[in-house]
Amino acid sequence: MDTQGLIIQVLVHQAGLQDHAGGKLLLWPLRGRLPRMQLIWADSAYTKGEFVEWVKQTLGWKVEIVEHPWSGLRGVWVPEGVVVEWEKIRPSGFHVLPRRWVVERTFAWLSMWRRLSKDYELLPSSEEAWICVAMISILLRRLARPAEACFESKKQAHTP
Repeated sequence: MDTQGLIIQVLVHQAGLQDHAGGKLLLWPLRGRLPRMQLIWADSAYTKGEFVEWVKQTLGWKVEIVEHPWSGLRGVWVPEGVVVEWEKIRPSGFHVLPRRWVVERTFAWLSMWRRLSKDYELLPSSEEAWICVAMISILLRRLARPAEACFESKKQAHTP
C-alpha cells in the first residue's frame, strides 16, 4: 500500500501464517519493480522472523516499526515512597499511531464492497481478484470526477 492507501500488491494467505512470513511472500515479487521505494512502515508483528533484516538485505528498503512509545512496557523501577503517575507513563484510551490510519482507512474502503465484507471466496486468488477490482473502482471514481468540478476549483483559485 502506498502513502495514499492505494494497494500496490495483494496477497491472501491462510490464517496460520505469521505476519512476518506473509510479508516476505508479499514483498518478494516486488523486488526490482519499485525503484523509488525506500521505506516501509509496519507494526510490531514484523519485528519477528528477521523480517526487517530480510527486507534490507533482499530489497534494499528500510522498515520502520510504528508503535506506541510505551509498547512492551510492563513496569517501571522507582525509589521507595515515590508516587508513579501512570497516566504520564502509559496513557489510557485510544491513541492514533502515525501512518496506521492509512491502513485502517483502506480496510474501510474495501469493506464497503459487499463481496469483501465477509470471507465469501473459497480460493485466495478469487479474494485477491476482488480486492483488485475494488481498488480499480476506487481509482476510476477518483479519475472520473466531473470535469466542471475541476474547472470550478481552478476558477475560484484564480479569481481576484
